[in-house]
Amino acid sequence: MRNWLQDLSVSSAVAGFVAVLVGFTSSVAIVFQAAQALGATPAQTTSWMWGLGLGMGLTSLGLSLWYRQPVLTAWSTPGAALLAGTAGVTMPEAIGAFLICALLITLAGATRAFERVMDRIPLAVASALLAGVLAKFGLDAVLSTKSAPLLVLPMALAYLAGRRWWPRYAVPTVLVVGVIAAALQGRLQMSAVVSASSGAWAMPVWTTPTFSVSALIGVALPLFLVTMASQNLPGVAAQRASGYQTPVSPTITVTGVASLVLAPFGGYALNLAAITAAICMGREAHEDPAKRYTASVMAGLFYIALGLAGGAVVGLLAAFPRELVAAVAGLALLGTIAGGLATALKVEAHRDAAILTFLVTLSGLSLAGIGSAFWGVVAGSLALLVQHYRSRT
Repeated sequence: MRNWLQDLSVSSAVAGFVAVLVGFTSSVAIVFQAAQALGATPAQTTSWMWGLGLGMGLTSLGLSLWYRQPVLTAWSTPGAALLAGTAGVTMPEAIGAFLICALLITLAGATRAFERVMDRIPLAVASALLAGVLAKFGLDAVLSTKSAPLLVLPMALAYLAGRRWWPRYAVPTVLVVGVIAAALQGRLQMSAVVSASSGAWAMPVWTTPTFSVSALIGVALPLFLVTMASQNLPGVAAQRASGYQTPVSPTITVTGVASLVLAPFGGYALNLAAITAAICMGREAHEDPAKRYTASVMAGLFYIALGLAGGAVVGLLAAFPRELVAAVAGLALLGTIAGGLATALKVEAHRDAAILTFLVTLSGLSLAGIGSAFWGVVAGSLALLVQHYRSRT
């Protein structure tokens, strides 16, 4: 196999960094809340970051190099939200629930049960699902103009100029312009950068699991369901909508096994990424689709650094203002959103199902603790079923 360094470009390295920046800053607070809700000590909370960072980094790095396709993994954000609302469960009981959830994810991959479900979802619905998941980040980028116009507008202009004259480096240009604008306006939190430079290495903390029926029903099963429906489902949809046929079952199995190994250290659930993966799959990452895997390889390396450095990297990434992160994410995903919508609406017979999937997913609807990505697929599939029935009468 060719050396991946020969395929690496500045744009793919920046895309990997932006993916980590967006994935981390958008949900790390929820992960901290989840750890605190379970009574984690500061050392255990740092161990969570160690386990999750290494888990995401090693799986992204390994899978991307193995398949030579952009495969990015992430922690389960809806799973963290679920844990943050948990009461009456001790940390050892939660660790036991994490292990059961990881075992279920592994079985879903190894038995090909999840892949069979994904194979039945039409491309129009998968593309609309991806566009619906990502469109929220485009809207957030627009809305961030209201609170920080002098930061976001120069970034938008840089994006337009980049797309016109140097499309391969449009997103790196946006990031550089954003950092410069934030520094000139005094919006970079330099105290966080200073603390990052003197941070200590993170250390793993083992927690011996205990198993209880209440934790199985209240934590393990809901964590498994939301991770598969709200994370892995759009993750596979993102790959297929971007033209990558990465084997589903082996990648799901790998995330399950990694979660199983890291659960005692706080790696509660790993899954395929969708939003951050889309950043690594677009033209902004690399003009050549065959070389975009280097973006997820770099993201994996950044995640490993995040896990090893612990609080140091946490402080470094926290230096960026919220509007800068929102603008970079939204602008980096514009091409993927447009491509998803174009594919979803291409076939007239599938347009009703596609637009229903898009709107339900974009709505953020949550029922029975399961997010809008799942219900978007349900709505689109029902629409196709009704139309198919009508076409035969």
